[in-house]
Amino acid sequence: MAARKPMLMNKRNALQFLVAYTGLTALASITVACSEKTPSFAAIDITGADYARDFDLTDHNGQRRTLKDFAGKVVVLFFGYTQCPDVCPTAMAEIAEVRQLLGKDGERVQGLFVTVDPARDTPEVLKAYMAAFDPSFLALYTTPEKLEALAKDYKVYYKKVEGKTPTSYSMDHSAGCYVYDPQGKLRLYTRYGSGAALLAADIKLLLQA
Repeated sequence: MAARKPMLMNKRNALQFLVAYTGLTALASITVACSEKTPSFAAIDITGADYARDFDLTDHNGQRRTLKDFAGKVVVLFFGYTQCPDVCPTAMAEIAEVRQLLGKDGERVQGLFVTVDPARDTPEVLKAYMAAFDPSFLALYTTPEKLEALAKDYKVYYKKVEGKTPTSYSMDHSAGCYVYDPQGKLRLYTRYGSGAALLAADIKLLLQA
């Protein structure tokens, strides 16, 4: 009986080692899989958000637009107005720069500008404004009533600030871009002033997914 005891102990140890090894292997596989599917973005990752999922607007050419129209592209959407002195032109210029930084992939980036000033931003004005940044960009508009509902869904703030004359008012508004992946899913929110290089890097990750 004494001679058989070490053999039993060895088998037990081997079994315990096998169970532990199998568990560690499975855990390692899960860890690797998770790390591969979770890219690290410079912008705020809002994947799975229950707002800003879509829109139904008219572009400066008079065509009705929804996110489905841009399937296969990364959409970068910004709310602003054409008479904005600094924030809006800077944001749109950065999106245009992103397209250039991405080279050939830049063709798969769609810049969209939603006006919060439909009273002054006519289709003609919007078209000329987009042409100043990138001919592929589209400006979108809707009625004041529908704009209010859209802004609420997108968690966007805007407010009219009276000027010296009835037509010289300005608009306070949120400054940031919503970014959708090529499947039309909301993925990122990038703050104003983050820079074209960081946004280009994030978009490159979305295009590779």
